[in-house]
Amino acid sequence: MIVEPNRPFRWNLVRPDRLGTLLDGAREPDLWFLDELVACMAKVVARCGDGELHFVGRSLDSGYDLLSGILSGTTWLERLHQLPLSLNGFEALFGELGHTEVAQLRANLGEAGLAPADLARGRRPVVFVDIVSSGRTFEKLHRHLRSWADEERAAWNVIRRGLRFLGVTCRQRTSPKTWRWQQHAPWTDGLPARSIRNVSLDPGVFSYFANRQHKLTPSFARWFWADHRVRVPDHDPVTLETLAEAVAVVEAGRAAGTRNEFVRHLVREPAMAQPWLRDLVHRLR
Repeated sequence: MIVEPNRPFRWNLVRPDRLGTLLDGAREPDLWFLDELVACMAKVVARCGDGELHFVGRSLDSGYDLLSGILSGTTWLERLHQLPLSLNGFEALFGELGHTEVAQLRANLGEAGLAPADLARGRRPVVFVDIVSSGRTFEKLHRHLRSWADEERAAWNVIRRGLRFLGVTCRQRTSPKTWRWQQHAPWTDGLPARSIRNVSLDPGVFSYFANRQHKLTPSFARWFWADHRVRVPDHDPVTLETLAEAVAVVEAGRAAGTRNEFVRHLVREPAMAQPWLRDLVHRLR
């Protein structure tokens, strides 16, 4: 059976002219989080190992939007991908995924270029980026990719070396007793040490993105994976207010001052010793 991929609608914010009059009369958003987000996204790029960035779910929509603005006009824009996907819990209530759900999940992942065959022959690392508390979303994504590769007898030893999981965590005081999600995630033992990286975010900004910020799309949980209604945009006042904020984040990313600040954070990273990051800095300057 051929399963058609499905994906929630989201406006192309790099081409805001396509929005028409949707935002006429919208109030100017307060991007109070911008400075912190610029610093965070600079570290995400610097620690991606010259990879393809896949933003998992919706939590870091603003990070994706900011980078879309900053990296517009460069080939790096093509390395930004959104992966609409929610793998949160519910197994205890609804059981493990059924065959139909697994087939739809794989169709959706395949459309995003994440089928085992694509991963095995990829030229760059595939970097999954998400706000992380316990790391359960990363764990489930890894498990589904591993089982899919095993079923297709794909070269998992090749695939795993190209996978990266970059967690954006809530900033806290560093000490030997600091709780780090990857140290409590046995599945990470099967990956090279370089495959797990973290970037911290101010607690207030972290909470806003993870818990309080309205998103442009509904959570893409298992019962929506095959629902074509997610392809239709909402135009309710809350969604349009959220859209105005997202557009403002992209436009802020295009601003010379924001790019300069982004570069200022990039050049502080150890990865500046690598030619790929020096080349990006040169292009942004």
